[in-house]
Amino acid sequence: MISLCRIPRKFPESAVRSPHVRYVTTWPSTAKDDAPHIPTPLLEPVRVHKTPSQKRGSEPWQQINPLVLRDAFASDQPKPANKPKPTTGATKRNYELFQALTLGRFQYVLRQMGEWHPGNSAYAAFGIGSQQELDRVAAQFLNTVKKAFTLASLRGQVFRKDNPLFWNLRNAFVKGDARALSEELKYSFQAFAMRSQLSKSATDLHMALADLRHPWEWYPATRMMKRTIHLHVGPTNSGKTYNALKALENAKTGIYAGPLRLLAHEVYTRFKAKGKPCALITGEEQRIPKGVDQYFSSCTVEMSPLNNKVDVAVIDEIQMLDNPDRGWAWTQAFLGMQAKELHLCGEERTVELVQAICARLGEECIVHRYQRLNALHAMDKSLDNKFENLQKGDAVVSFSRINLYRIKRGIEKATGRRCAIVYGSLPPETRAHQAALFNDPDNDYDFLCASDAIGMGLNLEIKRVVFEAGYKFDGSAHRELTVSEVKQIGGRAGRYRTANQDIATAVSLPATGDSVPAAPIPSPGLIVAPGGTSPPVGNKWGSPGFVTALDDADIPIITEAFKQDVIPIKTAGILPPAFVIERAASYFPPHTPLSFILSRLREMAKLSEQFQMCTLTDQIEISDAIQEYPLSIQDRMLFISAPVTLKDSTQAVAIKSMAEAVALMKSGHLLDIKGIDFEILDVEREKGGQDYLLRLESLHKAITLYLWLSYRYDGVFVSQPLAFHAKEIVEQRIADFLEHLDFSAERLRDARERARRLAEKSIRDRGTMAYTEDEEEGLAPDEEDRAPLFDTDAWARDEEAGFAPDSEIQAPIPETDEQSGMA
Repeated sequence: MISLCRIPRKFPESAVRSPHVRYVTTWPSTAKDDAPHIPTPLLEPVRVHKTPSQKRGSEPWQQINPLVLRDAFASDQPKPANKPKPTTGATKRNYELFQALTLGRFQYVLRQMGEWHPGNSAYAAFGIGSQQELDRVAAQFLNTVKKAFTLASLRGQVFRKDNPLFWNLRNAFVKGDARALSEELKYSFQAFAMRSQLSKSATDLHMALADLRHPWEWYPATRMMKRTIHLHVGPTNSGKTYNALKALENAKTGIYAGPLRLLAHEVYTRFKAKGKPCALITGEEQRIPKGVDQYFSSCTVEMSPLNNKVDVAVIDEIQMLDNPDRGWAWTQAFLGMQAKELHLCGEERTVELVQAICARLGEECIVHRYQRLNALHAMDKSLDNKFENLQKGDAVVSFSRINLYRIKRGIEKATGRRCAIVYGSLPPETRAHQAALFNDPDNDYDFLCASDAIGMGLNLEIKRVVFEAGYKFDGSAHRELTVSEVKQIGGRAGRYRTANQDIATAVSLPATGDSVPAAPIPSPGLIVAPGGTSPPVGNKWGSPGFVTALDDADIPIITEAFKQDVIPIKTAGILPPAFVIERAASYFPPHTPLSFILSRLREMAKLSEQFQMCTLTDQIEISDAIQEYPLSIQDRMLFISAPVTLKDSTQAVAIKSMAEAVALMKSGHLLDIKGIDFEILDVEREKGGQDYLLRLESLHKAITLYLWLSYRYDGVFVSQPLAFHAKEIVEQRIADFLEHLDFSAERLRDARERARRLAEKSIRDRGTMAYTEDEEEGLAPDEEDRAPLFDTDAWARDEEAGFAPDSEIQAPIPETDEQSGMA
């Protein structure tokens, strides 16, 4: 129950924001029920007393289902028109619900920022000097939000050039979720509060810094070199990466950069086996050869050394450069690697973009095209949900680590044979051992269950790929597998040769030439084979590969994906470089949150047609988490680059403790860091409870973060050997827990059906729902019109137009679920 003690609508400013007062909304009455309108809320400060039984999430606006509303937006995408028209019907109702959700989330944002007090740095940099000033600015901002929704609903102005605030909020919500909406609201409010603090000259400087149209200029030493770009493209199992690695082997110095630490470890092992000195460089581990001046480097893309001049560099899976989260790392390596020969390996869909960028750089681009070395067959029949139908050499692919271990136990129970397991976070040595067991034909490890990590080029002798499901959870929602994912993973069937074979035989193909010899098949690509067909006898180029699914319902997804062409990549991801962020910070008042600076650069960024801005959600959340500590801008930049996400609350505690150790030069011993849950190691598996695995995984992430920082602050985080030992113990505990998971065919089938239902309700391609197509048709603002979201001149124009601040604006709240359409 919530007891409300109403205060009169008109009340003195001094009465606002008592510590026990929260602002909620009532719906005003309207004169005519049929009149088009957006409900105008009233400011109703109410004294709230929560009973112990009141549950979190009981706010009326929290009853709105964000996923349903986001799906409604996706199915009702606005189209370009010569003249904006008022919205009607379901679209208008969706905007009303979105307004309720937006203003409700703003109250949440204010609570997260905390009440005003002299020590609260969240407001000091924005010129807010009292609680009354905070209330006034918040009310003005809410009025501006109301104006934006009025323009969208009554005038149909929903695009960036006409209604930037609404566009930004809607775009953030559709691309992300309520979390992304909160992030955008916080930035918009801070920008609104900051508008009077910045002069026009300062804004002009920000605009100049945010000009990111020429990212290749960030690497002047590389631009002084004459590089030759070799682009190796083709389907999986075509020899493109093999030829690139042969060029690397024949060089005196070189770098391999891959998407996974497992791949980096594989190349490192291969070079070591061939007697070539090689370093392994990943975020959590660095092995540098001793006693040599020149050596090769095998690293993850994010760790690519850009200051080393080498003869040859290889960047694997170059199509990842359009990834919204990690694409910046591939673009950075592509533009910044100081290599005489730069070999890029990936899919055909990257050719046009890479050639266009090379033309901008004035560098020669040689395209090497490859065909599969064997045929690939898509079977028209599934395994009928029976592991008994598996054949030796089959790999079952799942997108859940828990499911992988359940599948492993189910396979071994149904067949009486052993099953190896491979997934991304498995320790490299363990992964190598599991792969060797599966690749050895003379033992009883006949099967493999693996995550989508095998799609990144791990060398395994797979005869048939079996998709456990045609859907996956991508971190935000369940969705159908993309064409590229199906081809990348399914194409691993029928491998030509593995790394182990290459090391053992030391056989190599020529390092030059456009491609390795193609398989003697009439038409490389998909061949639909009857479900009961057994794999035919292979030829000298290797046995054909087969692709199918565990369930009949997923067969159409697999076969249709192989028949379709993937969409060419149009943009490469970038992030503002450190020197731009550091210089931008110098133009803001002291103690301005780094999260605001990052968001402002994102908002003001000018980009050329070949580049896109990668997401900054994790970086913004990390910068907010450590804002209270007196760190230099360089230290803050380093922390926001750490491999951590704060979706897990314990990670926030850990990174705060580590930031405090750096800022105050406190003890950085592993056992002194708060938020590292070593207590879980004292709990027996049988008594661990439902959150046992989650706590182990959280502990593993915290130790990995500690190791990452230990290479950058070796004088502070001094427990690196202990951290490696603890990490190994945690990995053993995780493996032990997963090994003892019970297998239930019904539970696995129910989980698959539930994922399928959720995916059918989700947005099929959330990344495209951001007005991109409409902007390409001329709706995007001209670069000359790009401006900050709020500025003094725009605010003055709004006042003249009649949109003056109104302190009586607050969030509308639907009365019941039935009225909101979310019952």
